[in-house]
Amino acid sequence: MNKFSEEMHEAREAGMRNISLAISVLAVLVAMVTVLGHRTHTQAVLLQTRSADQWNLYQAKKIRQVQFSTAMDLLALQPTTDRAGADQKIEEYRAHLKKWAGQLVDEQREARDLELQVDRAERRADRYDLGEALLEIAVVLCSITLLTRQQIYFVFGLLLAFVGLLAGGSALWIH
Repeated sequence: MNKFSEEMHEAREAGMRNISLAISVLAVLVAMVTVLGHRTHTQAVLLQTRSADQWNLYQAKKIRQVQFSTAMDLLALQPTTDRAGADQKIEEYRAHLKKWAGQLVDEQREARDLELQVDRAERRADRYDLGEALLEIAVVLCSITLLTRQQIYFVFGLLLAFVGLLAGGSALWIH
């Protein structure tokens, strides 16, 4: 009977070592998903800044376009001694406005594209955050197994870890 107790104790200790190893692996996975989440949040912030800069460029060009249009109107209405010079300037402004009209469309398209990239980065970051939270809870549940010696916590922890890995991994498929 004593030998049987020793074998049971050794088997239980081996099982606890395996649980400890699993917890260590889960902790590494938490760290990896955390880093990916932080990098993705940083990417979203940088893209948001680029998007704001792009909209500022669009707005500056739009304001310049309105100023040239107003200047054309004023030149056309203002009495002058050099009508040919004023008309030449109006045509010069008109050429600029025509060129800038196409640029405005491009600037707006690029700003909207950056906004879409921000949205994708934020959705990826959210998935990484969810995966991180689930993996952290899984580590805690598995750790409770070491204290209580009840395997059910370990099973739930592994199940939650699997879901956390799926959540974090699903960020890779967001495009």
